[in-house]
Amino acid sequence: METFLLEIGTEEIPAGYIKPALDALAATLQQKMSEARIEHGSAKTYGTPRRLAVRIEKVAVKQSPLKKELTGPPVKVGFDDSGKPTMAAKKFAEKAGVKVNQLSVKDTKKGDYLCAIIKERGQATRTLLKAILPKVILATPFPKTMRWADLDIAFARPIHSCLALLGSKMISFKLGNVKTNRYAYGHYFMRPGKIKIDSADDYLMRLKAARVIVDLDDRRKAVEGEISKAAQKVGGRILPDAELVDIVNNLVEYPVAAAGEFDKEFLDLPDEVLITAMREHQKYFAVVNKSQMLLPYFVAVNNTVAKDMQLVTTGHERVLRARLSDAQFFYQGDLEVSNDARVEKLKGVLFQAKLGTMYDKMRRVARIGKFMVKALDIDLAGEQQDNTLKVQVKRAAQLCKADLVSQVVGEFPKLQGVMGRVYATIAGELPSVSVAIEEHYRPTYSGGPLPGTITGGILSIADKIDTICGCFSVGLIPTGASDPYALRRQGIGIMQIMNDQGFSFSLKKLIKRSLAGFNIKNSADSAAIVEKVYTFLRNRIYQLLADQGYAKDAVAAVVDVSIDRVPDLWRRLEALESLKAKPDFEPLAVAFKRVVNILKKSGKGAGTGKPGQIDSDLFEHKSEFDLHSAYQKVEKSVSDAMQKGLFEKALQDIATLRSSVDAFFDGVMVLAEDKSIRRNRLALLEHIAALFSQIADFSKLST
Repeated sequence: METFLLEIGTEEIPAGYIKPALDALAATLQQKMSEARIEHGSAKTYGTPRRLAVRIEKVAVKQSPLKKELTGPPVKVGFDDSGKPTMAAKKFAEKAGVKVNQLSVKDTKKGDYLCAIIKERGQATRTLLKAILPKVILATPFPKTMRWADLDIAFARPIHSCLALLGSKMISFKLGNVKTNRYAYGHYFMRPGKIKIDSADDYLMRLKAARVIVDLDDRRKAVEGEISKAAQKVGGRILPDAELVDIVNNLVEYPVAAAGEFDKEFLDLPDEVLITAMREHQKYFAVVNKSQMLLPYFVAVNNTVAKDMQLVTTGHERVLRARLSDAQFFYQGDLEVSNDARVEKLKGVLFQAKLGTMYDKMRRVARIGKFMVKALDIDLAGEQQDNTLKVQVKRAAQLCKADLVSQVVGEFPKLQGVMGRVYATIAGELPSVSVAIEEHYRPTYSGGPLPGTITGGILSIADKIDTICGCFSVGLIPTGASDPYALRRQGIGIMQIMNDQGFSFSLKKLIKRSLAGFNIKNSADSAAIVEKVYTFLRNRIYQLLADQGYAKDAVAAVVDVSIDRVPDLWRRLEALESLKAKPDFEPLAVAFKRVVNILKKSGKGAGTGKPGQIDSDLFEHKSEFDLHSAYQKVEKSVSDAMQKGLFEKALQDIATLRSSVDAFFDGVMVLAEDKSIRRNRLALLEHIAALFSQIADFSKLST
């Protein structure tokens, strides 16, 4: 067993490309090794802006031998009565790559068959990797690739070197115009030039000596240590920013931090503007005091140790001063424009060519928000008339897109919503209105924070459902990996907010109200779009619940019944999961499944639609009377529990019907020849199904 090492030396790769590329490279390489029957251990990835590397432990020097058995024709077909091989035997032997006299006989249940034992000796791993590695390297996925010179290969950036070792032995192959060798390259400034790597185990040590920290985890710790020490020197601490640490980590090979200073007058800018100006353009870390207040300092991470670090720091300060001066100019310019004036400017900002301007969208969002307030019927008791939820939502909707035409957001697009909150606060808007403007974009990424206020939650849902319905109305529906308007994320966001805030109103009515804003003249077209959007959201909630760890069969059982009242989905699912955990659940599920299956077989809905009328005079067997009686006792308690949202209690009450249902199936033939009796028995089952189908479709459950 030997250690395998692969390093691809390149021009500087974008920071965001490195980690995903390394993960894919390691996974593909291990997969190809397994397919080639090369035994191997775990993989470890390394990387810097100028290299991608993978090391795999315990790699076998030879491929595992292969022994397989091929079954051919029956013996009586392969040999004639005189024992001579027929054409069938000869063709089988030829196909298997053996001689006829090497065929054996295999005793099977169907009789004696000809059999060929094929053995393949394992090849040298280096020989196999020579063919595998070029394909693996060029298969590495990147958001964008480029070609260079007159070569017909593509990669994130031009490849300059390639190191491939198995133990101390080099694996020779060519990649474009680059041949493999046993050299890596040291730090671009502090230790330029070739570094000979004698064996795969020497790689980390040799590069460290050449001022390259190639291990991403070690380099990240170094970055964190450097920025922390630099901040302490100026009497502060680093404002936590794990994402920026990751970015900087993939911009350097040997991190060296330096703290700089900026004019205190810039502290008059909103914190978000200061931090963004430092972070987005320069990748500088903000410095705060113990109270988390910004200090007039920053920390920059350099890729080399300079002779005069003060000179380097002065350069950083000069660049940042220009950035902050620009931000200050934009901010002061924005303060001279009223929010209402910015709203008017939205008439000239296109949302989507077929869906109008941002001003049009704002008006639609306001109308949807008004609908939601009415549907929720939330009373903010004790508040002044001008501070009702209706007024808050209306004003927040009017201002929610206003900052898009501000100068600061034009320069720093990531501050949309944030600056809206800032400018609304300065203008004296209600705090709930200001906060809602920022919150209506949430969640901005998977697992991101949700709106924390009712007004923010309403506005966020209104904005997202408007975007989804608008896109669906003009045919901009996500397909495969294509989702340019992030409709899937927005759909999941709607579900998350409705559950988090407990917004229990009809999802389908919300869709219809949203579509009404697009003047779809054909009612049939409108109805079709409603169903498409509803299905789209149902698929999103299914994925969301499955990702949260709920059993897929339970999710399907709940979601397929209805998603119209979103918060109820979680409560119905939790009630079902609780019931599934009970020891007598399986026979209960079997009994209810039987109810559903018989109804489907008879052409009746399984708990959908209005159940048929039950006539007790048509009962012929005691089990019918008993089931009907049990149903009548349970129906009222189930109805009360459902109205109160006590789904677990409702299911527990329904579960008491199991013994009566089992006795019913044992006692009578449901599909009796007499049509009236058959109809009556099916009606009884319809009523039973109608109880549990309010919560879940038991036919979807695995038992």
